[in-house]
Amino acid sequence: MLDYPALRAVATVVQTGSFERAATVLNVTPSAISQRVKQLEERLGVVLVVRGTPCTATEKGEWLCRHMENVGMLEAELFGHLPALVDPDEPRQRVTLQIATNADSLGTWFVEAMSTFARNSSYLLNIAVDDQDHTAEWLQRGRVIAAVTSLEKPIRGCRRFALGVLRYHATATPDFVARNFPQGVTAEAIRNAPALTFSQKDRLQSTWVRQTFGRDLDYPTHWLPSPQSFVEATLSGMGWGMNPTQLTREHLASGRLVELIADTPLDVPLFWQINRFAADRLAELTREVISVAGRNLGKDRSKTDPPAFDRA
Repeated sequence: MLDYPALRAVATVVQTGSFERAATVLNVTPSAISQRVKQLEERLGVVLVVRGTPCTATEKGEWLCRHMENVGMLEAELFGHLPALVDPDEPRQRVTLQIATNADSLGTWFVEAMSTFARNSSYLLNIAVDDQDHTAEWLQRGRVIAAVTSLEKPIRGCRRFALGVLRYHATATPDFVARNFPQGVTAEAIRNAPALTFSQKDRLQSTWVRQTFGRDLDYPTHWLPSPQSFVEATLSGMGWGMNPTQLTREHLASGRLVELIADTPLDVPLFWQINRFAADRLAELTREVISVAGRNLGKDRSKTDPPAFDRA
């Protein structure tokens, strides 16, 4: 038999980040929370919670948290049909959905989908951010229940929906181009012109260079992990970078930014992958993501079939 008070204690510690806050949420003492977590860890023979500030889940703990997320969705569905089961003296437990997305989606279109869903739902959301090439790993490791990812292959146990493409342009200020590319944007000039890179996982600049020049090139770079600051840094002449169309359209139209080489966009296909168990219960979430993406993302010209979902 599963010890659900102990499972809920672990999940709440991870969600709130501390034993004390978890105790407040569950209306018990911190020592009771600590005892429940410790006894469950001893029973399973694994560490579930990394004690720290904040407390975080181990890989095994993440799987347990996703189980409790699913249990919470089932309970909410059951209570909707049988409200008499709800104990009015028990604190209300609202389910927090763990979702991963890339920073540029979060900075351009994803918040609209999440806010629309949240306004019409009792669920809470915890949005994690990673590179679009790596958010799939969050799903594979059980850290999230759904993710925006560039991985086209359906993840085992998930449903996959094609969303469209997020288009990027290699942009810089006219002054930056004049100073760094006086003879044109050549491979040799790229090797000396400072770029802007979001993080060590960001491959957009190097992918554009390879797509444009047919080979990999080394180039100096600044590191700047913020989509909005990325655009601001480009506008300030700090370097050249790959910026989404949605964030640069007006700047390109006004001439404040220019493409390094005209008509050389980089399209990144995006997909929504969601845990198969939760997919039906979160159908409205998926509908919002697909709807908002459809209004904001471009079509994947390499695909002739209409967007669809796959089961794995």
